[in-house]
This record gives sequence, C-alpha cells and structure tokens, in this order.
Amino acid sequence: MIFNYNLRNYNFRIVLYMLFLSIAGILVLRSASGGDSSVVGKQIMGVALSFTASIIISFIDYHKIFRFNILIYVGCVVLLIAVLIAGHNSHGATRWLNIFGFTVQPSEFLKVGLIIVLSWYAAKNQERINKPSVLGTAVLLVAFPVGLVLAQPNLSTSIVITIPLIFIIYAAGLSYKWIGGVLAVGIPAGGLFLYLAQYGIVPFLHQYQAQRILAKIFHGSAQYADANSQQDKSIMAIGSGQLWGKGLNNVGVGSVKSGNFVAEDQTDFIFAVIGEELGFVGSMVIISVLALLVFECLLTASRAKDMGGRLVCIGIAVLIGFQGFANIAVATGIFPNTGLPLPFISSGISSLLSIFIGMGIVLNIGLQRKSNNN
Repeated sequence: MIFNYNLRNYNFRIVLYMLFLSIAGILVLRSASGGDSSVVGKQIMGVALSFTASIIISFIDYHKIFRFNILIYVGCVVLLIAVLIAGHNSHGATRWLNIFGFTVQPSEFLKVGLIIVLSWYAAKNQERINKPSVLGTAVLLVAFPVGLVLAQPNLSTSIVITIPLIFIIYAAGLSYKWIGGVLAVGIPAGGLFLYLAQYGIVPFLHQYQAQRILAKIFHGSAQYADANSQQDKSIMAIGSGQLWGKGLNNVGVGSVKSGNFVAEDQTDFIFAVIGEELGFVGSMVIISVLALLVFECLLTASRAKDMGGRLVCIGIAVLIGFQGFANIAVATGIFPNTGLPLPFISSGISSLLSIFIGMGIVLNIGLQRKSNNN
C-alpha cells in the first residue's frame, strides 16, 4: 500500500503540527486536572490511538473511502439513533454511548462522516449542483442526522457540523443566486429568531439555550448575570496570564483555575487555562499552529487531483478553523456560552479520533496531488 505513493509528497508539516497541538493539549490538560493520572493517561492513550489511526488512513486511497459513503452515513445515523434510545445522560443532555466499556460521542464522528459523504455527493453532481433536486437532496442528507443531534439536545455541535457542509456546497460551484436568496430569507429570519427567543417560543430551541444567546446580546443586564458568570471568570483567567502566563501547573492563591472558578476547564473552557498559564504569547502560539494546520488543509485542497479530494480538504479546514475559533470565542466572551472542544487539545477521545481521521484523509489527498505539482 505504502509503495504506491511518492513519499516526497507526504506532508510532514501537518504531522508535526498535529503532534505539537496534541502534546500541548496533554500538558495543559495535566495542569487543568491537577495532575490526575487517570485523566492524563486517558488523553495520552487517545492521542496515541488517534495518531496511529491517522497515519494508517493516510496511506489508504481516499477514493476507496468514498466507496463506503453509504455505510458511513448509515453508521453515523444508527449511532445517533442509539444515543437517543440508550444513551448516557449528563447535565440534562443525552450525547454519549457506552460501547465495550468506552464512552463514545457519535456526533463527533458525524462531523467528519458528513464531510466525506457530502464531498462525494457534491463532486459526483458538480455539473448539476445548482439544480433544486440536487441541492434538495443535499439538504435532506444533512438535515436528518443534524436533526438527531439537535434532539440530544446539542445546538452548538449541530452548527459546527453544518458550517463546513455549507462551504463544501459553495466550493462545488453554488450559484450566487442561491446565496443571495438564502441571505434574503435568512437575515429577516435571524431577526425573527432573536425576537421569538426572548419569549421562549423557538420550536427547536430549549429555554437554557435561548437564555445563553440572550445573555450574550444583553450582557449588561442583571437578569443574565448567572448565565454570563462562567465566561466572565474565563476572561478573568485569560487576562490574569498577561504576556507570559503564570506557568503550567500553577497552584498559587492567585490562580483562577485552581480556585475552581471556571467549570469544564478540561474541555469547553480549556483555553482559559492556556491563557492563564501560558499567557498571550503561549495563546498566540496555539492559535498560530491551528491556523497553519488550516492553511495546510487549504493548500492540499488547491493541489488535489479531483473535486472530491478538494472538497474534503476544504471541509476539514473549515471544521478545524471554525470549531477552534468557536471554542476560543466562547472562552473570551465573543460567542454565547456553549460546549465545544478545542481541536487536538481538549479532553475527549471521540473528538480526538474524529479529527485525526479527517486529517489522515487530508494527508492521503496530499499524497495524490496533481501531477504538475509533483
């Protein structure tokens, strides 16, 4: 299998970026967990498993993966239905399955699964991408599994899943007439959404989700002080790190992290720990490496030998870029409070394995770049 490729085309920069972010994640997670060996050991195991899977997948022809698009789609849907039937409930949400003693979050795998399926579909129908029947089928392909994620409920993950898929359809040649039409409907609909959210009558939105959105819009209102509390403390933690940070594993009396003021500091608010302990400089290094990884995905897309490969690379680039931005935006108070992992860094084997699988496919697409770029 490996001998079918020219290894000079193997993008070792991507491998180095993934390793850097994963090792940084282990170090930050060790600090956030107070050195809990079970948490750190689980993350190390997750990184090792995910990195190995990524390297193996990088030598599997992505066209062969496209052949399993139906199986990938059905598998994701079945797992999501299983979550709703027999999933593990935590904090009022049912998002996890216990499989052979491991806790799995199927919505994480849906992110990459739908990128593969929709990239294959859009590439196959590229010449007819603007036909209503083709676009309608694409919408249905996306809407059903995303609806299952919304039912968990998990609004933030639903948005993160949808954004890369929109870019895939756009990159496949979507007409600006369609884009203009969507904006003409979407902008007024957004205003109506915010108006109805104030009264708690948005059909697919739970009350606590509406409260988080309204708390961000009306941040200064005392009515939403509790809803903004976590983000305010996260911003305080990040600001306290100043330029160089307080150092990893800081347990001083001035540590916001050690005072347990920030909840979910191993997952959703891990950037608060990065900001406090690594400072502005360390935070910018993490952001820069994530940005470089997104750039490499887009560079690979520009060199892909066919539309299917190009669309997968674009989808993975948008997934990493948007999810990374969203996680940091929540920690810094730009977005409403919601739960999203920081790619390669936050705790969670499902999110690690999913994103590494996606990057493995990107690496294989890079191995099969256009002949004039060899």
